[in-house]
Amino acid sequence: MRMTRQSFIAGEWFDPDRAQAIDVIDPSNEKPYAQLKIGSEVDVDRAVRAAKQAFETFSRWSVEQRVALLERVLAIYQRRYEEVAQTISQEMGASIAFARAMQAAVGTAHLEQTIRALKTFPFSKQTDSMLVSHEPIGVCALITPWNWPINQIVCKVAPALAAGCTMVLKPSEVAPFSGILFAEILDEAGVPPGVFNLVHGYGHGVGDALARHPDVDMVSFTGSTRAGIEVAKAAADTVKRVHQELGSKSPNLILPDADIEHAVTLGARSCFSNSGQSCNAPTRMLVHVDHLAIAEQAARAEAQRTVVGDPRAAQTAIGPVVSRVQFDRIQQLIGTGIEEGATLVAGGLGRPEGLREGFYVQPTVFSNVLPHMTIAREEIFGPVLSIMTYRTEDEAIALANDSVYGLAGYVQSTDLAHARRVAARLRVGNVHINYPAWNPAAPFGGFKRSGNGREYAEYGLVEYLEIKGTTGYA
Repeated sequence: MRMTRQSFIAGEWFDPDRAQAIDVIDPSNEKPYAQLKIGSEVDVDRAVRAAKQAFETFSRWSVEQRVALLERVLAIYQRRYEEVAQTISQEMGASIAFARAMQAAVGTAHLEQTIRALKTFPFSKQTDSMLVSHEPIGVCALITPWNWPINQIVCKVAPALAAGCTMVLKPSEVAPFSGILFAEILDEAGVPPGVFNLVHGYGHGVGDALARHPDVDMVSFTGSTRAGIEVAKAAADTVKRVHQELGSKSPNLILPDADIEHAVTLGARSCFSNSGQSCNAPTRMLVHVDHLAIAEQAARAEAQRTVVGDPRAAQTAIGPVVSRVQFDRIQQLIGTGIEEGATLVAGGLGRPEGLREGFYVQPTVFSNVLPHMTIAREEIFGPVLSIMTYRTEDEAIALANDSVYGLAGYVQSTDLAHARRVAARLRVGNVHINYPAWNPAAPFGGFKRSGNGREYAEYGLVEYLEIKGTTGYA
């Protein structure tokens, strides 16, 4: 078992003040493969003080200096790309093919988009005698999850650096190595001491201390809605900005004029992708009642051909879910779906056949799911699809919007004008028409209890900027 490199503060690696060691578990075999020493409020305070001191200088760096820094980060990231993919695959269970093609690739995309946005962003504008300028907000606490570890780290760290902010990152203690690896990349790229700091720990310890700290000017949090509420409460006393990307229960509205079998197949595949551990996964599939049998058949077929297994194997489509906690919760919700009367079309309780250890979940499809059922309302965060039916378009849109969440929505139709009209009526932050390729330039964030603020490209950059109006300037 290896011991990780520990926290990174003011340009130095060190053991936390009250070093409690916890095991890091390989989800494919349920065995510890490393230990992590987690930090405390003392380490948070040290990191915030380092960031505050560094802000005085880094906030005055020119745009050209920050562009050059991010370009160095990008070059080193690309050189260590395979290491990033392997790290993600082991720590959170993504298949190595998916880790290479998507999990690691999004880091490159976010760096490229941030550099592009930084080069073109209008940081100041003069109108008559008034100057409106955008300035870095200050010290930022960045709290990231385990499901897309590099994605959420880079889409926070990169725009914070671009804006001229300094920061303290708390990555997930479940999947900490992406944060450690990215810290090494930033250090090699020449990020000045104190500009980027890393403290490991639990949300109720390090995360809470960061949200409460009076010298933190902004918290950017990605995680569950429950935890997001606690972060917002902790931050309220110091009136700091809180940016949140939280839970979801995203609808996939398949209109009657779609190619039903094709649309259902791709929708089920998207739901199962990353072992269902994506906040914007299309987990509620809405089909016309006349097309239910076709939908059930297509979804069952996709579930049965989805290869679940060792994430290191080339043929694996999806690996395990990340932890025992997640596995048990998913199993409990599958059981609840059965108990509440939904029709089990594919998958179900227990591991897939032939897998006796590891947090593997069967790709599962429920049909005849009613709006009041638990699996129609709660985020499961596993490869579990709920098929619901509608009779009219208005009913379909009402079902799609009948959620406390509003992160993403999906619309499938062979008539693009029709799809656009439906998309305009969905109360979500992102709509995807006919399964487009992921676009790192599109703003990412949600309505309702899915959070506030936006990430990616220039939309992410502005979250780290304050607006100053200077009158009498000319």
